[in-house]
Order: sequence, then structure tokens, then C-alpha cells
Amino acid sequence: MLSMKEATSDFLAQKRVAVTGVSRKGAQAHGANLIYQRLRDRGYQVFAVNPNADEVEGDHCYHDLKSIPGSVDGVVIATRPEVADSTVQECEELGIKRVWMHQPPFGPGSASATAAEYGRQHGMTVIDGGCPCMFSPTADPGHKVLKLMGRMNGKVPRRIGSGVQST
Repeated sequence: MLSMKEATSDFLAQKRVAVTGVSRKGAQAHGANLIYQRLRDRGYQVFAVNPNADEVEGDHCYHDLKSIPGSVDGVVIATRPEVADSTVQECEELGIKRVWMHQPPFGPGSASATAAEYGRQHGMTVIDGGCPCMFSPTADPGHKVLKLMGRMNGKVPRRIGSGVQST
């Protein structure tokens, strides 16, 4: 098991990150866009992923992870939970070892127990809760409050299972 701080610090230390579930309608329509914007504004090389969009937030949008040139160091999943399973499988096929399933403290999120288990069984570190905007260096005061609320109701775990497999 990893502490949430260890897992999030490692994830956010990466510089090439894909965000799935970004919307053509902008940040008002979907949290994925806010995550995408925050990472971009903090200097990450970030890639928008939406199978139905060619452009998001004024940037090129990729239809899937395999369409991104080169590779990415991590993927933020901000789609419906039932889509997370196929996204984690695509990460495994591409050798991506860091996955973060967005989960706000209230309402539905992207976390899927089956996707998390699949990822961990295949050597990935899967953060199945919280939001990258809740943790440094991407945090803001409002998201820090949301992190506390999410910890109280269990939507932001304190520890996560690691992808390190025992032999």
C-alpha cells in the first residue's frame, strides 16, 4: 500500500499527462476540462482525450490514448466509471503505469473498483479517488477544502493499493 501523498506526488511529478473525458463544452460542463486546464497552466504537457472531439479548450484533442504521439507518463480518467475499465486496459496495452480516476467528494465520479483492480494486477499505480487539483503542485484553496471533505466521506482515500506485484 502507498500513502495517498506518495502516490499523488509521484503522479504529479510526471510531465506528460493525458486527461480523458474532456468536453467540447468547456470547464463549466465537466470537471475534466478544469483538470486539463490546471495541468496545462502549471506547465504539464497535457493531452485532451475524447473520442467525439477534434478540438478541446483550443487544443488538438485525441480520440484515444494510442493516438497521442510518443507516450504519456500518466492518465487522468474523468469519464463515467463504466468507461474506466476499457481505459485502464488501454493503459496496460500501452505500458502506462500511472492512472488517476477522478472522484469528487460529492456525486458520481470516475472510480471503478474493477478498473482499479485490473490496473493493480497489471503493475499500475491506480489512484481511485480525489482530484489532481486537490494536491500540490496543482492545488488551489477550494480544492484543498474539497479534499478534506472527501477524506471525511471516503471519496479521497488515505492509502491506495500499489501496482507492485509480489513474487
